[in-house]
Amino acid sequence: MQLYAITDRRLFARPEELLEQVILWAESGVDYVQIREKDLPVHTLTALAAQIVGTVRAAGSRTRVLLNGAAEIAAATGCDGVHLTSSIADDVITSARGALRETLTDPVISVSCHTISEVERARDRGATLALFAPVFEKRVGTEILPGQGLAALGEACRVAATMPIFALGGVTVSNAKDCVDIGAAGVAAIRLFVAEGWRDLR
Repeated sequence: MQLYAITDRRLFARPEELLEQVILWAESGVDYVQIREKDLPVHTLTALAAQIVGTVRAAGSRTRVLLNGAAEIAAATGCDGVHLTSSIADDVITSARGALRETLTDPVISVSCHTISEVERARDRGATLALFAPVFEKRVGTEILPGQGLAALGEACRVAATMPIFALGGVTVSNAKDCVDIGAAGVAAIRLFVAEGWRDLR
């Protein structure tokens, strides 16, 4: 089971705690860390991305760092790739890969998908992997909306063919294996990877 942790600095009392958590992820074998701090100004996001990349590299880990943001910032800060939303234009994956190939031979392009057609589009445009969501639930503020379920995840995995699918949305230690059993390469989450017990997934 591959693990894909997504950052949210608001879950930590101090900025240092986020970096400490990243170290733990890297040392515990998390496969991907997505920097998802979209509300930060460009200069602050750039500095944070550089810090996180440096932290992961210092840990001697194989963890790959992805930026939910501009490919140019990802390339400048040493990230391994980017995460893109499902609403991207047809040429965005190609453009992002081109920008990243100035510093990387094999950049990772991760894409959010919420429907089967979006999975097909990401696959056909050459995405490295996709996050399919929500599987179990989705949080919108204080409201929790129902997910699409395991059957929809299984169909997404079938349609994706060789493109790995990661389950996102309401994933817990207890239901993560169900996602993999139905075809997902792994699980992605924010809260799961700051809660107790997530290392049992390894």
